[in-house]
Amino acid sequence: MTDNFINDDFLLDTPAARRLYHEYAANMPIFDYHCHLPAQEIANDRLFDNLTQIWLYGDHYKWRAMRTNGIDERYITGTANDLKKFEKWAQTVPYCLRNPLYHWTHMELKKPFGISDKLLNPDTAREIYDTCSQQLKTPEFSVRNLILRAKVKILCTTDDPIDSLEHHQKIKAEGFAVSVLPAWRPDKAMAAENIPALNVWIDKLQDAAQIDITDYDSYREALYKRHNFFHDNGCRLSDHGLDRVYVEDYSESQIKSIFHKIRNSTVLDAHEQAQFKSALLYEFALMDSQKGWTQQFHFGALRNNNSRALRTLGPDSGYDSIDDWNIAASLSKFLDRLESKNKLTQTILYNLNPRDNEVFATMIGNFQDGSVPGKLQYGPAWWFLDQKDGMEAQMNALSNMGLLSRFVGMVTDSRSFLSYSRHEYFRRILCSLLGKDVQMGLLPNDIPLLGRMVEDISFNNAVHYFNCTSPGE
Repeated sequence: MTDNFINDDFLLDTPAARRLYHEYAANMPIFDYHCHLPAQEIANDRLFDNLTQIWLYGDHYKWRAMRTNGIDERYITGTANDLKKFEKWAQTVPYCLRNPLYHWTHMELKKPFGISDKLLNPDTAREIYDTCSQQLKTPEFSVRNLILRAKVKILCTTDDPIDSLEHHQKIKAEGFAVSVLPAWRPDKAMAAENIPALNVWIDKLQDAAQIDITDYDSYREALYKRHNFFHDNGCRLSDHGLDRVYVEDYSESQIKSIFHKIRNSTVLDAHEQAQFKSALLYEFALMDSQKGWTQQFHFGALRNNNSRALRTLGPDSGYDSIDDWNIAASLSKFLDRLESKNKLTQTILYNLNPRDNEVFATMIGNFQDGSVPGKLQYGPAWWFLDQKDGMEAQMNALSNMGLLSRFVGMVTDSRSFLSYSRHEYFRRILCSLLGKDVQMGLLPNDIPLLGRMVEDISFNNAVHYFNCTSPGE
């Protein structure tokens, strides 16, 4: 038993914080403009067989913690049955104290499962597993109902340019009360460091676009055609996951020569790779500007560090970390190249290295133009930073060097349908931050004034920024 660890006033340690959260933040809907939820599972309104399937499959946060706790891979991504995997996770949870996983775990047990009087550990594992798994088998816990229960109005998935978008089309045709929109993620189009994989992808693009890709011009044409297709299917947002900003100088003839090498399976040197990536990154920015999309850039991950694990488990299996590229000059050059031609569209920048917080918070101010409130956004704390300290640091940097009031708020950045508690977590932290400022006399004790700010950051700013409405509105 526990004294309701995740209680109604969790993280809300001042009277102002409690009022701001309960009266303004708690009931605001969610605009989840960046997630990795599989559209197919939403289209099919999947029911999960048990808690392991919805909670542990694909969750590299939990996988990393389990490995650190000495759990064999068989119980993480291996062949052990779902109950055994869950028991190993329950064995790990007590060792997650002071890790955000401890908070997220118990917040997700409370909502949607209603378990608030027990901490997950080996003694409670079987009871919690059975209780939650039984609920998951009922229609009220289908993925669509989980999304509705979390008060999501709009969500944007993450989609490859070659995706058929058939699942998004099905969701829309069936009149689901939540807008499930695609987001264009063309990382594989730039992946010149792996020529065989890039050529396989280009062949698939050729089929999707129904264009013979014989040279760089036809490659670009195929990408534009797919970009148009995404636009026609409701996409208004792109996303790029990059280790750094690519801004090498290049000529059109050089890129054409490099593409010829790619199609002839010639390995590129590091400079040629950077030139190719630079050309495409700029081209994608022009596409987005032309259609009035918002572009997102996630910078700073050092991916797939463990080569043996990459060979056996594949990418995105929990072996990524924070990189330490110097980013300011290249980011400025990239943004200025677009701005100088009046081609810089709405942009959201995410950093993974916390040393870059102030770099990003000040960089966005260089390119605001008064056309849209917060045209350039310093994105929410991301990945390794989406915990209490990271969120506070991001909001403090943005407050000190920009306008927190114009911030478009939190995202789940998750593959789990239970991760909407991260929006609650963020909102509680936001209200706590403001409440402490009130207590210290740094902000006026004007709850309606601060409450409007909380509502805007929670939902309203994103709606206005992306100019979106949910179905029926």
